[in-house]
Amino acid sequence: MATTSRKQREVRQRELHLLDVARSMLIAQGYAGLSMDRLAEATEYSKGTIYQHFSTKEDLVMALASQSMEQRLALFERAAHFHGRPRERLLALGIADELFARLYPHAFRSELIIKMANLEERASPERTDALRACESQCTGLVRSFVEEAIAVGELAPTVSFSQVVFAVLTMALGTHTVVANFRPLLTEAQVTDPYSSLRESIQILLDGFGWKPLSSEWDYAETYRRIAQEVFADECQSAGPGSL
Repeated sequence: MATTSRKQREVRQRELHLLDVARSMLIAQGYAGLSMDRLAEATEYSKGTIYQHFSTKEDLVMALASQSMEQRLALFERAAHFHGRPRERLLALGIADELFARLYPHAFRSELIIKMANLEERASPERTDALRACESQCTGLVRSFVEEAIAVGELAPTVSFSQVVFAVLTMALGTHTVVANFRPLLTEAQVTDPYSSLRESIQILLDGFGWKPLSSEWDYAETYRRIAQEVFADECQSAGPGSL
């Protein structure tokens, strides 16, 4: 039993190493520059060994996407336990997403490459299902806070989940994309702290939906401080100055 457990750990560690090297190659050379041959050469493992972990190149890249989403989901699940009103808990998810982008910038960039390559149609059902399950769990947390806000009368029932999630996610995704790939735009727009600007914009957006308490009625700066201290103290320290 101990031998089996040790072998399983060794297999898992080898897979994590392969994923780390593959992610670096994907970032440096793009999707076209990543291949099983190059991964074998870079890691000094045989192609046969690599195929024991990933049946195709698409499987490998989808595994990278799933790994990233699992890291984001872990932060989201911690954020969901923050004690506060629904709008505050939604903001905690936003901080989790921000910290993911700050702490794992290469993971986010590789996600963009993977999505642009449209690999979901060519990867194995197992890899695709794993990724979609993580994505669904993240979206489900957002939905739960929107529904809770409607249930307690802090958000009008005429506001739909899809309206809120689309607006919030596209704002966050746009910010992450600009930070990762278009930093000169930030200079031209004279934006020195894009994530601080994103947090302010999210507040304006939620005020526009009429999500109570409005920012004029509640100290959300204190909410952000509480989230940072109570939920993500270590991550904020690792992210460095400007994280919150």
